[in-house]
Amino acid sequence: MSAKTASVCLPYGPESVGAARRFVCAQLREWGMGDLVDDAALIVSELVTNSIKTGCQTRMLVGVRRPTDYTVRILVGDGSRSMPVMVQARPDATSGRGLAMVHRLTHGRWGVTPLPFGKVVHADLATPVPVPR
Repeated sequence: MSAKTASVCLPYGPESVGAARRFVCAQLREWGMGDLVDDAALIVSELVTNSIKTGCQTRMLVGVRRPTDYTVRILVGDGSRSMPVMVQARPDATSGRGLAMVHRLTHGRWGVTPLPFGKVVHADLATPVPVPR
């Protein structure tokens, strides 16, 4: 069976963080993968926030994909070629921990695909029990 995919185009603004979170969480519930909703909400919030910070104004595409019965891939594409970088935030820093959190929640299964018009950042979550597609 082919992978299920859903996506939405969002503006570059703070309102898109909540919209992306609602979109991804609703899709996961529809697919019967509610156990991943909390982690997915944190991940998509971080990835969308990073896209907004690039200052790019062309477009932002948020997607969710089910490549297997165990796996969900969250994707955020934008028009910026600026690559996200995971940093070691100081204890007193007020930001800079987001990608480290994504790394922990996905067990290192995230990455970036550069494109001619920008990039797509993806993060994979897995459920211990298969959910038929």
